[in-house]
Amino acid sequence: MKRLKDNLSSQYLEAANRLKPNNARRRVVAYVESYDDVFFWRTVLDEFETDKLYFEVMLPSRTTLGKGKKNVLTNQLGSNLGNYMIACVDADYDYLMQGRTETSQTILENPYIFHTYVYAIENYQCYDAGLHEACVMATLNDHELVNLVAFMKEYSKIIWPLFVWNIWCYRYGCQHSFSLLDFCNVVTFREVSISHPEQTLELVRRQVNRSIATMQRKHPEGKKTYAPLRQELLSLGLTPETTYLYMQGHRLFEGVVLPLLEPICTSLRKEREREIRQLACHETQKQNELSCYRNSQFPLETMLKKNTSFKRSEPYQRLRADLRKFIEKMSM
Repeated sequence: MKRLKDNLSSQYLEAANRLKPNNARRRVVAYVESYDDVFFWRTVLDEFETDKLYFEVMLPSRTTLGKGKKNVLTNQLGSNLGNYMIACVDADYDYLMQGRTETSQTILENPYIFHTYVYAIENYQCYDAGLHEACVMATLNDHELVNLVAFMKEYSKIIWPLFVWNIWCYRYGCQHSFSLLDFCNVVTFREVSISHPEQTLELVRRQVNRSIATMQRKHPEGKKTYAPLRQELLSLGLTPETTYLYMQGHRLFEGVVLPLLEPICTSLRKEREREIRQLACHETQKQNELSCYRNSQFPLETMLKKNTSFKRSEPYQRLRADLRKFIEKMSM
């Protein structure tokens, strides 16, 4: 037998809030797609909590294990959203589709659905300005071996023209010709040489150029529509230097950022351990210091997921502006 609270709606929550004392904080439920999203959206929404309002972040169903954007936007939630019930989702390609699909139209037009603007939360976790900080947190060594911001900007500029082709395919119904997976297979890599990271960039450049040539041969009709689409994407906030923020998030995380950072972190840990061995006065001190250092380290993936440097990014400022507008409307 279902309980009333198993069928939550914004109207139900509003009525429940009215039953509380006038000085009590009002609860707003924020539905998210998965377990990983709970922490991300908690850090986002925390900024907007006041002595009059707070958010409770939860998965879309308390009766099933269903997750994902579809479960957030369907499952009767769409009609139940309102001032006291919102949905927080990854933008995926829906933001870039600009209403050309039903899901895209929904997330762009519904004032109670908030999206990341970038493809997914993993893209924020891979924000270039926070990569060195993640390495420091993982290794406790602040030596910058590679200019990671410069690497990611150059990488983005290389993949930008092919990314536009990928969006073109989805806009014009040709995704079978060059799918999201196809694009990711071209622009991801397995390893980076710390001493010569430019070699990896050159490899990606060659692969991208071959794919662009293939697309131009297969779709000569794109000659007239490619440039206008590129200009439209620029007007939506994309730039050649930030393309990586809009590609598939988990492939960016696993196929670009981890292969880039893992050898750096390995080198930084070895460097720190060499220092300890050189500076130790005797064997006992060396073993104690090595043990202490190793126990103080954290997994790189964990540090990336906890990094909040993305809050300085332009797409995140757009998300903040949307939430601020929502809060201001509630306060009226």
